[in-house]
Order: sequence, then structure tokens, then C-alpha cells
Amino acid sequence: MAQTTTMTVRIPADVADRLDRLSQATDRTKSYLAGRAIEEFVSAQEWQVKAISDAVREADATGAHFTDHGDVVAWMRKKAPAASKGQHS
Repeated sequence: MAQTTTMTVRIPADVADRLDRLSQATDRTKSYLAGRAIEEFVSAQEWQVKAISDAVREADATGAHFTDHGDVVAWMRKKAPAASKGQHS
């Protein structure tokens, strides 16, 4: 089993109540559910931070290519005319 540590967090009372009900419904401890939620959140945030860092590094690279905003808008309007008018298809 992986090494664990103890951490104290403050959460709104209504979230604590919801966690308690979920714990009972799933027959899991609140600690287990909170740990899984934190693990999933951290993983998602790490992925996003890495993707942003990679994109910045790519944009800062010599010879990076950028498309003019107006060209992108014109292309999008051509591809999705209803979207440019605020309509949904």
C-alpha cells in the first residue's frame, strides 16, 4: 500500500453533509472519497498546467507560426455560418 499522510481541510457544511450521504450510499469512508476526489483534481490540474507550459514553450520557440485573429474569425464564420449569427444548429 502506498504511504499516506494526514491532512485537515475545511469544507462547507453542506458539502460535508453530501460527502456523508455519499459515503453511506457507496459503503466507502469519507476519507477514501475525499482522497479520491483530491487525487482526481490534482491529476486534472497537473495535466492542464503541463499542457499550458508545453503550449507556451512551443509559442516561444524560434520559428513559431501564429495565425491572425481576423483570419481565424473569418474561417470560423465560413465553416459555421449559423454560429456567427448566434444561432444554434
